[in-house]
Amino acid sequence: METPLSTDRLVIRDWTAADAEAAFAIYGAEDVTHWLTPAMDRVGDVGAMRSVLQAWQETQPNLVPPRGRWAIERKEDGAVLGGLGIRLLPPFEEDLELSWQLAPGVWGRGYASEAATALIGWAFTQDTDELFAVARPNNNRAIAVAKRLGMQWVGETEKYYNLRLQVYRIRHTDLID
Repeated sequence: METPLSTDRLVIRDWTAADAEAAFAIYGAEDVTHWLTPAMDRVGDVGAMRSVLQAWQETQPNLVPPRGRWAIERKEDGAVLGGLGIRLLPPFEEDLELSWQLAPGVWGRGYASEAATALIGWAFTQDTDELFAVARPNNNRAIAVAKRLGMQWVGETEKYYNLRLQVYRIRHTDLID
């Protein structure tokens, strides 16, 4: 993304090393990592999170848009609330997965839907026709966000990440009135 995306309450921007503590509150939380796909252990400490962020920063310029990972920052106070990502889904690496993760302390305030809506709009300007979201069957919060985004249930599969997952999809044409 050439410039950060902006919504009424949020800025979607690249991660920086200064985000390590805020990112650790997200990716170090068992309540978050328990649901992630692919399965991921929680990040152990701020130093490890700093290393993860550095890897994301180094990879970002080499990814073909709309792929990438971004921080979700609240405009009001500059707090980093979560992360967004678009990446290729295995095993054939044809389908693009939209993902979102928020710090547990800000769940239920509409931030995931607001940020993901902005990212979807941008992704569809990048020669992308559809995006998928995958969620573990009991991840009711993620499933609710996918539905609020206008994503349609496609089915259940074990094709991705060797996990049983619910699959949701949104197409560019779904956004055309």
